[in-house]
Amino acid sequence: MTVRVLVADDQRLVREGIAVLLDAQPDIDVVALAEDGMRAIHEVEHHRPDIVLMDVRMPVMDGIEATRRIAAAAPSTRVIMLTTFDLDEYVYAALRAGASGFLLKESSAQALSDAVRVVARGDALLAPSVTRRLLEEFAARADPPAPVKNRLAGLTGREIEVLTLIARGRSNLEIAGDLVISEQTAKSHVSRILDKRHLRDRTQAAIFAYEARLVTPR
Repeated sequence: MTVRVLVADDQRLVREGIAVLLDAQPDIDVVALAEDGMRAIHEVEHHRPDIVLMDVRMPVMDGIEATRRIAAAAPSTRVIMLTTFDLDEYVYAALRAGASGFLLKESSAQALSDAVRVVARGDALLAPSVTRRLLEEFAARADPPAPVKNRLAGLTGREIEVLTLIARGRSNLEIAGDLVISEQTAKSHVSRILDKRHLRDRTQAAIFAYEARLVTPR
């Protein structure tokens, strides 16, 4: 399947450069470009891309608000944030708004295309250690959460174990190995967690786990 991508960045050279790199991939098609968050929303409505590569800071409407609106209006579209700095408070706000992960603008063409594929197939862009660091740092600064039992109500003991491992960046295969279950069973547990807590993807599940203090930030 071809992954349909929209690139939103206020710098023309950046968005067109990323578009050229991604269009060179046989399984990726850049369907639109946008120079600000408002235009990105309009283009998503028109093209319904699978993935949006979204700059954090843009005029008219920033990437965070645009991500929030896209997540609400087009739940099948996933957003990957683009940022200049790896530990950026705006990035965490974007993840909470519904983004599925983030990448540095200086990432290689291979990293960009790999990220698009990873998020398109429903996985979270949590592999880079910097993402884990960012989640932990800002979760530690968050306002005191509701009692853990209330936030985790409805999840089984095994689902809580799986949620904990998601927050630690484990893949389905690694979760299966840790809990001595099949990979398909691990995948089923992940799907049920997302459904029960109304979470978009594994990134949102990880944020949920940190904010519920299920995993204690270092």
